[in-house]
Amino acid sequence: MTDRVLELLRTRPELAEPAAFPFGFDVHRAYHGEAVHLASGASLEPIAGDDSGGTYFLSGGTAVLHASPDGAAALFADGVGEAIEILVRLPRWCETLATGLDEEELRAAIRTADQEAREEFAPDLDARRAALIGGLGLPDRPLVELLARSESATRRTEPDHVLLNSRDLYAYRLDASFRQPLRDIVLGPGRAALERLRSGDPGAREEAAGDPGLRAGVLRAARYDRRDGDLPLLRFLLEREAAERSEWYEERWLAAALVAAHGLDEDLPLLRSVTTGQITDTAGAVEWAARAVAAESELTWIELAHRQGRIEHARVALIRLLDATGPDADRLRKLREALERLGDHAQAARAQISFLSLQDTARDRASAAYVLARLERRKGDLDAAARALERARAAVGAGGTPPDGTVEEWHRRGLGRLITQQHLELVLAAVEAGDTDLARTTMAHGRLLLKVIAKGWAKELGPLSTRAKWAVAGLRASGGGP
Repeated sequence: MTDRVLELLRTRPELAEPAAFPFGFDVHRAYHGEAVHLASGASLEPIAGDDSGGTYFLSGGTAVLHASPDGAAALFADGVGEAIEILVRLPRWCETLATGLDEEELRAAIRTADQEAREEFAPDLDARRAALIGGLGLPDRPLVELLARSESATRRTEPDHVLLNSRDLYAYRLDASFRQPLRDIVLGPGRAALERLRSGDPGAREEAAGDPGLRAGVLRAARYDRRDGDLPLLRFLLEREAAERSEWYEERWLAAALVAAHGLDEDLPLLRSVTTGQITDTAGAVEWAARAVAAESELTWIELAHRQGRIEHARVALIRLLDATGPDADRLRKLREALERLGDHAQAARAQISFLSLQDTARDRASAAYVLARLERRKGDLDAAARALERARAAVGAGGTPPDGTVEEWHRRGLGRLITQQHLELVLAAVEAGDTDLARTTMAHGRLLLKVIAKGWAKELGPLSTRAKWAVAGLRASGGGP
């Protein structure tokens, strides 16, 4: 459904003209200088331009997002009407507006700025402002409320309204003062649950016992807010972690450290079991606790956000970390793994491309290239996947002489199996996409690889190989080329 105010601006020139000048909302310049989209995948529509080259978008159908020409973007308002009201009544030429000013101070600042505007570029400012307010039926809110609404919108840019460059996938900037630390977001439920546990709420025990993600938050909240009376509930949490033996060993280790730090003999049997004998006495328990738990990194909070179902928070944090990461292979690998777990194969491929560029040996380049091929295929760019597999073949010397001695036995090892598997997977994807040439070319490479790799690997890939061969044969039978 079209926004009422936006429809009026699009259909009534007497309103569109003052909105464009001097208030900088030109519906006739509804385009952006580069292709962009939202990280969340929500809808995005350019609706107006400003006189600096920036663009206003409808973000997610109703909210208004502003992107500047220098790569910054922030949520501006919750609707077009509110955006126009902010532009008209808190004009951009008044540079002294700030929270903390009272109503009269705001009005005084705007009166001064307006007088300068009348003298320099908009002598009929008052008439244009009145035309917009009356013609659009804008409310007469207190300026302090309007300023608070504007700042509240900016603080809600993340995670749902983060703008990405569609070609390079980097995120538009948002001032750090408007970004809530992810740690505070993901620790919120844990802190609340910890207080309930401390109060003796029986429901809190049952909830923590059955929810590993919540326990993870409680343990981390307890780490940063230690109290002498917490030992009984820390024992309870450690017993739950020990009983489940989940893949999240970090929580088990943290729970053990929090209990061990109290240095009591009665906890030694449980601690000895959980730490596989690393703790044998109380003095050793305290010493072990002091060194056992490393400081959490941003990736800790991202993983916890993922487990809590805060997918967009995790995605945005990973994208911003990736944007800020230089030639650091280990960090790029971790970011790629986290993005792939999240299901964002496009951003994971971006990280992997940088990771691949840093590999020194042919074996490492081949390993990085087949991973890139998998990511490109899963994001839907089959041609890019084929180029990545070409790099993998070149790195190991498939069909020729290996580039260096480190990969001379590649075909007898798992690397040969993995590269071959990615060829067969790409064949099936190309057939499904109707890309006959790619399917046949990739299958030809796959057949050669199946003859080269160890017989055991070829046998293991037999079912996948058969599916790929029949899929390509089906192209001929259905008339998909000679």
